[in-house]
Amino acid sequence: MNINNMTLGELREINSLFNTKDATNSKIDKKLIGKKVITRTYSAGVHYGTLTEKEGHEVILKNARRLYYWKTINNGISLSSVAMFGLSDESKVCFKVTNQWLVAVEIIPCSDESIKSIEGKNEYRV
Repeated sequence: MNINNMTLGELREINSLFNTKDATNSKIDKKLIGKKVITRTYSAGVHYGTLTEKEGHEVILKNARRLYYWKTINNGISLSSVAMFGLSDESKVCFKVTNQWLVAVEIIPCSDESIKSIEGKNEYRV
């Protein structure tokens, strides 16, 4: 999903789905499955990958990478900025995991700019 190319109507539709009483709505699942996303979890940090499955708050990300330490490219302060603009050079991204099961609090679709930024990061090692 290239959020930069989405119409205002499409963005409003996705937003309205999240604002329903049932945030596990299958319409959300259908819109985001197969898309590259950033996922904030309850207790396991922040992860980037392709959303392959979602049931309730449980998700599976393919080719997932933990964003161990992140700063946005535009000095933003939120994960929304990371999803839109990408990571600064100071950010630390871990190795790729083929499939990762997570309990998601937040799922944010990534722009093409952000995807290039995150996927271009070398695996962080101490």
